Amino acid sequence: MRTAIAILAALLPAVCVHSASASVSVTWLGHSEFLIKPSTGPVVVTDPFDARVGSYPLRHPTADVVTVSHEHFDHNAVGEVRGRFQVIRGVGSHVVHGVDLKGVATFHDQVSGRQRGPNTVFVFRLDGITFCHLGDLGHLLSPQQLKAIGPVDVLMIPVGGTFTIDAKMADEVVHQLKPKVVLPMHYKTRYTAASLPLAGLQPFIEGKSNVRTEKGDTITLTPASLPKTTTIIVLQ
Repeated sequence: MRTAIAILAALLPAVCVHSASASVSVTWLGHSEFLIKPSTGPVVVTDPFDARVGSYPLRHPTADVVTVSHEHFDHNAVGEVRGRFQVIRGVGSHVVHGVDLKGVATFHDQVSGRQRGPNTVFVFRLDGITFCHLGDLGHLLSPQQLKAIGPVDVLMIPVGGTFTIDAKMADEVVHQLKPKVVLPMHYKTRYTAASLPLAGLQPFIEGKSNVRTEKGDTITLTPASLPKTTTIIVLQ
């Protein structure tokens, strides 16, 4: 018994240190695609795109899990991802490598999908941080959808309009979900193809004081480093 207690005592500090130092790196690969790497758990890639989106560099990330919010070419190009990954589509609970990825049913437009079809919002927790990727959300969230999504730490939200919510509606969705970090996506950049008539980022961030612009495409987050109030972080 004493030996067992001694071994447990020796292990506990190491476990605590690991938990305290756990972090998640989030890299914006362009459009709606993010590479999310936790200290422990599966590497997640969201909504991969192909060359038709524009001149974004195709980085062919390696993943354990790939989420697809809907079946459009700029969100379901799983062939651009490397590794032995599992593709997650649709609503419900999907458990992969011990992580529950929850799919919440929404729509790609404001007319219950009659114009552009369904869209799945994905919610998952890695290293103590809850992520929510809205895909091509086209409307404000209903009370039922808000309840299904639950509390969010990091929100990946489309802001470019035309095919999704625009800057004004994105503001309202941020107010609905009250995340700690907002990562804008699906807006026009110098890489976006002319065939995708998206608005740029400026309408979403204009006049806001809670905007932080990073020099690169990656941030590293820990539960302790999350801001106390909602902060928009712009990745390059």
